[in-house]
Amino acid sequence: MSNQENKTDVILIGAGIMSATLGSLLKELVPDWNITVFEQLDKPGEESSNEWNNAGTGHAALCELNYTPEKADGTIDITKALNVNEQFQLSRQFWSYLVKEDLIQNPQDFVMPLPHMSLVHGKENVEFLKKRFEALSNNPLFDGMEFSDDPEKLKEWIPIVMDGRTSDEPIAATKIDSGTDVNFGALTRMLIKHLENQDVTVKYKHSVKNVKRTSDGSWELKVKDLENGTVERHQAKFVFLGAGGGSLHLLQKSGIPEGKGIGGFPVSGLFMVCNNPDVVEKHHAKVYGKAKVGAPPMSVPHLDTRFIDNKKSLLFGPYAGFSPKFLKTGSYLDLFLSVKLHNVINMIGAGLKNLGLTKYLVQQVLLSKEKRMEELREFIPDAKSEDWDMIVAGQRVQVIKETESGGKGTLQFGTEVVSAADGSIAALLGASPGASTAVHVMLQVLSKCFPERMDEWEPKIKEMIPSYGVSLSENKELAQQIHESTAEVLKLTNQQV
Repeated sequence: MSNQENKTDVILIGAGIMSATLGSLLKELVPDWNITVFEQLDKPGEESSNEWNNAGTGHAALCELNYTPEKADGTIDITKALNVNEQFQLSRQFWSYLVKEDLIQNPQDFVMPLPHMSLVHGKENVEFLKKRFEALSNNPLFDGMEFSDDPEKLKEWIPIVMDGRTSDEPIAATKIDSGTDVNFGALTRMLIKHLENQDVTVKYKHSVKNVKRTSDGSWELKVKDLENGTVERHQAKFVFLGAGGGSLHLLQKSGIPEGKGIGGFPVSGLFMVCNNPDVVEKHHAKVYGKAKVGAPPMSVPHLDTRFIDNKKSLLFGPYAGFSPKFLKTGSYLDLFLSVKLHNVINMIGAGLKNLGLTKYLVQQVLLSKEKRMEELREFIPDAKSEDWDMIVAGQRVQVIKETESGGKGTLQFGTEVVSAADGSIAALLGASPGASTAVHVMLQVLSKCFPERMDEWEPKIKEMIPSYGVSLSENKELAQQIHESTAEVLKLTNQQV
């Protein structure tokens, strides 16, 4: 073991989209701070951020029906939709700033314009979608949204979905052309390269084994070099745990009281990918459906045009899977090792409360390819089995904790920042909408961990993100201005590829 003590200002654990975003923000706000990144794999963005490990949707609530629940009185609650859209606008603005400053180049390599659509079947769902459209379409963030229940119009929008459809069941869709397909893997690699150009040290094949507080309030990390087996000690005043599913174990090792009681439940995803170029060319949109009754939010089916490695692809899913691993490259012991005395009640409670989810996951794991094809044919009636292959996407660890509304053992579907009271360490837990709202989440980290610096940093933050502190949903002129300017910089003005 090395006796050398390596000191730095900031340590970021995990070279994914979150650490890359936080590092990029910090380098603009305090360029003289020394930053070190540790990544246990041999390159950045290979776990949840990798383009094949997520849906690649720029989540802005343009098509995701689970962000607009129907209330008991029949009205549509658009609160979450507005929040998610506002958060995605922050990401667009920060990406635009980086492009304008020539800190990253060729935005078309990570973001592409792509219509976002919602598709529903059945009279009740059609009525729901129409009410959702009416609730959203007057808001400047959803300007340009269209609704149709006319089969002929739907054939223009989504021919592959309408061809061969024989049922006379009512069907409807909304469409908005300002949606995006985002290659978060490519974006992560660009941001990490940018950080390396800014003298940030990025150490690959380095696994953080322990995190402990020192007597002076900073943090000491025990880090193993996976290539030569040596163990190093690194110290920093601020540590960010951005290791995806691996963050929970590190949070537990830190011992901070804010991490007590928190558990995690891993869910893996599978997608069908089309291997027939003729079929791929017939579709150009992200089309989200409605989750079946009793199914969890992460199971919302969607048919996605994707742009990966400058090639157009077509994916359908997700189908849920189960593995006790917290990372795709993790250990089968991850789930069991995460159970501690302080969280065992929440873990048991979550198991008892979510028997329906457990049953759903078992059913999903046991699905044959033909059964999966039956679900796909609800979107593409003429889909042929030989045209589709299965790929395994990333692992997502859903947060389990006690909440006021849900009590002990509540399973959270979302993204959560857990930080020490003194702001010296923060962890990102959870999943969707995750990467799409990375800038918003990292601004949360900054405000929680550096509250005394936020007034000083505000002018620079507003330079990078003009709508910072302003509600775009309540400011039509600014919303339109920012949408147009970011679309121009990110080359999103041509809506058809």
